[in-house]
Amino acid sequence: MLADVLERIDRACARAGRDHREVRLVAVTKGHDAESVRAAVLAHGHRILGENRVQEWRAKAEALGPDVEWHLVGHLQTNKVRYCRGFALLHGVDSARLIDALEADGERHDHVFPVLLQVNVSGEIAKHGADPAALGDLVARVRAAPHVRLEGLMTMAPYDPEPERARPVFRALRALAERHADGRTSMGMSGDFEVAIEEGATWIRVGSALFAPGATRPNEVDR
Repeated sequence: MLADVLERIDRACARAGRDHREVRLVAVTKGHDAESVRAAVLAHGHRILGENRVQEWRAKAEALGPDVEWHLVGHLQTNKVRYCRGFALLHGVDSARLIDALEADGERHDHVFPVLLQVNVSGEIAKHGADPAALGDLVARVRAAPHVRLEGLMTMAPYDPEPERARPVFRALRALAERHADGRTSMGMSGDFEVAIEEGATWIRVGSALFAPGATRPNEVDR
């Protein structure tokens, strides 16, 4: 639940010698209807929500009203860019083609898209994200696009019941972010966010840990 997650964030920050205000919790609402989100998250004062799919976000955003900061935490397809001006941050930007699509839409509508570049640090074939070796070119492309603003880097660690095994992935992303994005990183989910915080996460994306047992679909994970 939210209070438990916030307490775990505080403890992880204390272990790492960090101010808890450096870490922003994105409450991932994938698979939960608006009333469940309102009861589990908004009713307790938290207003930063993340959604994986643009279609699901559009209905949920209308139901939950304007007093919410929405992040798109799933992979973004170029044909959905035109719907994304309502997001405060796009976490899953990973290609030159997508950057160009955001720039074109932003130019047409006088809008700047804040983005995180997603990096496939683990090298898993099934995961989205740019190869770390290509990151420099993507960073340069964003910085040359006046309607796209680089806010940091994002990654997803391989699923593992032992959170410590995610540490090298988070540490590697932090090193890349120090080089390219002032150390700003989106990393860590319900099973490993404490390790991510210890390794310097700026945003953590937590879903299932925020909802009561049974409120999550079978086999659903935050990603």
